Amino acid sequence: MNNPALRTGLLVIAAAIAVGLYASVFTVGQMQQALVLQLGRVRDVLNPVGQNKPGLYFKVPFVDSVVLFDKRVLDLDLPVQPLLTADRQNLEVDAFARYRIVDPLKFYQSVGTIAQANQRLASFTNSALRNVLARSSRDALVRTDRAKLMNDIQESVNREAKGLGVEIVDLRMTRVDLPAKNSQAVYDRMTSERKKEATDIRANGDQAATLIRAKADRDVTVILAEANQKAEELRGAGEADKNRILAEAFGKDADFFAFYRSMQAYEHALKGQDTKLVMSPNSDFFRYFSDPQGRKPAAAKGDAAKGDAAKGDAARDETAPGTTGTVR
Repeated sequence: MNNPALRTGLLVIAAAIAVGLYASVFTVGQMQQALVLQLGRVRDVLNPVGQNKPGLYFKVPFVDSVVLFDKRVLDLDLPVQPLLTADRQNLEVDAFARYRIVDPLKFYQSVGTIAQANQRLASFTNSALRNVLARSSRDALVRTDRAKLMNDIQESVNREAKGLGVEIVDLRMTRVDLPAKNSQAVYDRMTSERKKEATDIRANGDQAATLIRAKADRDVTVILAEANQKAEELRGAGEADKNRILAEAFGKDADFFAFYRSMQAYEHALKGQDTKLVMSPNSDFFRYFSDPQGRKPAAAKGDAAKGDAAKGDAARDETAPGTTGTVR
């Protein structure tokens, strides 16, 4: 009877010792910091920021309690906020912050949890955004002084966050834009301005093209007129040289000149297959047909007047039917 009771008692004592040992030991990770509370009063701070003492620690079982906090950088994503700038421009600002717990005791006493800290920090950040951007213009926020404004906002939030035992590591505005309806109006206005500018440029180009084209046409007309004038002058000079050369050549032999001119007259007058001439065979035009030297026959010389009368008759007979002579 005593042996089972003794064994039971020993087992109970061993279990109590095991539970006591388990309840008196805790670990603090590399990325953790801890508060040891003794009946609600802070007894110790373990592995805070700036120290690197993770490991196994002991506490008084059932008297001490341990609260662990993250030692890493934490994220705070803020919702899009409509803000008004100094130049009365409505903007939508999307921002985020990165922070860490640098004083776990103050953090525990002020907010206690990460969720509560995020709410307080979001309120601080929104207030700082409104205060800083209300003193800045849209152009300064978007282009010129954006980095400086973000630093000012971060400093303002850090002053408030110190009371929470928190340090803001980084704060950035990811998007600064006009509201959707304002953006569409701005885009429409920009499109209208670009179209107007394109129309002006196109009109100026058409005007310049017209001027260039008119100048080119005028230059073409002037060049052609000068070229034609030069050509006529050269052609006239050439004709003059030609006539002079021909006159000099024919002046050396008048008989040959008369013969050559008569041959040219025959060539042009008797051209074709049905050339018709109405005249006397003894006319002066055909003198080279009867005499290679072109001398007129005696009868022809004595009947010069008769030949002239015959020419007049032939001219009258040319219109009368049945009196046409053909020379081929």
